Amino acid sequence: MPWVQAAPDAPYFRTEDGQPWTPIGQNDAITWPDFAGLFRRQNLAAVEGHLAWLAGHGVTCLRFMLEYCQTEHRYFERPVGRFQPNMVRLWDDLFALCEKYGLRVLLTPYDTFWMWLRWRHHPYNRAQGGPCAKRSQWLLDPGMRAAIKDRLTFAAERWGGSGALFAWDLWNEIHPAHAGNDTTVFHEFISDLSQHLRAVELRNFGRTHPQTVSLFGPVLNDHPNVGEVIFRHPELDFATTHFYDAATINHPKDTIGSARCTGDLMREALAQLPINKPFFDSEHGPIHTFKDRCRTLPAPFDDEYFRHIQWAHLAAGGAGGGLRWPNRHPHVLTHGMRAAQRSLATFLPLIDWPHFRRRNLNHEVRLSTPAFACFACGDTNQALVWLLRLDCTAKITGRLRQRIPPLAVQLTVPGLVAGAYTVHLWDTVAGQEIGQVSAQCVDEQLVINLPAVRADLALAIVTAA
Repeated sequence: MPWVQAAPDAPYFRTEDGQPWTPIGQNDAITWPDFAGLFRRQNLAAVEGHLAWLAGHGVTCLRFMLEYCQTEHRYFERPVGRFQPNMVRLWDDLFALCEKYGLRVLLTPYDTFWMWLRWRHHPYNRAQGGPCAKRSQWLLDPGMRAAIKDRLTFAAERWGGSGALFAWDLWNEIHPAHAGNDTTVFHEFISDLSQHLRAVELRNFGRTHPQTVSLFGPVLNDHPNVGEVIFRHPELDFATTHFYDAATINHPKDTIGSARCTGDLMREALAQLPINKPFFDSEHGPIHTFKDRCRTLPAPFDDEYFRHIQWAHLAAGGAGGGLRWPNRHPHVLTHGMRAAQRSLATFLPLIDWPHFRRRNLNHEVRLSTPAFACFACGDTNQALVWLLRLDCTAKITGRLRQRIPPLAVQLTVPGLVAGAYTVHLWDTVAGQEIGQVSAQCVDEQLVINLPAVRADLALAIVTAA
């Protein structure tokens, strides 16, 4: 498989042979139902069948943690520095299967959530013979730093030669609490890990995989200076945060509020990024509903919530639709969510991503009616718009009512060069193009008159052939 890299002229990704590549997928874990069969090769056939099914639904990317330590049985090292043979074989098998089906892994070395909660059991804890005495010293302790580098070295030398490795998330949800509440150490910590890993890959393969560091998004509310590191660190090839908004995404009351919040968070993130740096949300989901209130959202509601967040993310300027954390019981995505991913994947070829120097246009696109929210991005030659109906939410279900009269909509998209454009109209539920509209741009204003729109509609706006 060719390696993935950040496109040189646009904030998206491409393979080293020049083909556009977009992360479509979700977070997964080696202990969750779809991948539990990997451990001790208990059911490799089931895992292979699942990966084949994912590939058939347009999934391209799986975000995994090298160990998932909610229990005592999946530590990657035990004791520190001794890499467990069963776990190494598990990852050998997973990378081989991903190569077979064309899937790629966004790999992060530690499950910092459960490692924090269950620190007294972790092999890195000094009480267990490890190097570090306190959780607040993870980013500061020299022995801990050496152990992190050793793990990255092992993983890179073992699996870094594979094109099935999309990128490294060097540290999952970096947090002030990991460094004695001192965020000033973040820059040095990231630089040190990044340079070390690049040196390992260059020595072994003569090239490097892209790198990011993820952040629990609400950290920016109290520590806005962290944005300088997450969004603009010179060693990081792309930026990722986790969209966990307490008022909407974490505990959704309807399927509209979370989408609108996603559009707002995307705009805020893109405003902090260099123009050509890709960005996507690498975790989101109804975490409060599931974890704190112990409730799984009804599948029809959750499917629509998922689809709305996905299209808000893409249309507002993200690379792909964001990566859901399942937060369901069982801990897997529904078939409806997979259908939504396939719809997105089928839509993607309408845009020339490696040359799309988008900027967010959520507020700049003008609509003829307040009945729709607009999520949009564009450059001088292309634009992407998603319209979401605001006046048809059912009070009982929180979902959009489908049996509503459609509305005619006129929208004006700014910033395009003069000329003729084709507007592809995309049904996000059916996953297919339902028509085209021609429009002429004059004075950098492209006026589009749409036929009747019901609940939502995606538009790919490209220069006419």
